[in-house]
Amino acid sequence: MPEKKIKTCWYIAGLHFQCAQCGECCSGPGEGYIWITKPEIKFAADFLKITESEFHQKYLRRIGLRKSIIEDRYTKDCIFLKNIDGQKRCSIYPVRPSQCRNWPFWSENLKTPHNWNQIAKNCPGINRGRLYSFDEIQKLKKFKNWWQNEK
Repeated sequence: MPEKKIKTCWYIAGLHFQCAQCGECCSGPGEGYIWITKPEIKFAADFLKITESEFHQKYLRRIGLRKSIIEDRYTKDCIFLKNIDGQKRCSIYPVRPSQCRNWPFWSENLKTPHNWNQIAKNCPGINRGRLYSFDEIQKLKKFKNWWQNEK
């Protein structure tokens, strides 16, 4: 019987990350998608003290069956990235979508050490600060319903 190869992950020893709250992960120049779910839309609308319908009209675009937060037409920054006290900050940070909460532990960022180090060029928190274990990273990659832990 052939020997079964065990596939190891390049970040099995964990990765360091400490959010610098610089807003780079929310900034252009490239356009992207900022996925948001129905429950997250309700949380964001409530946070902004507007109706879900107003939130849809003002801040969202439809991409197939999903919704994405719009970006500034010129900078391609997330529309919620604002200058707060002289720094770029998320204006809906307490209710930001799971996609934002999971940064930088996105599957595409974790495919190879090269991918990880490429994004580190624009993210001052990568390879610094707290060590996230392999198990923590795996959980974060799949973490979707953050509000269930908020209670």
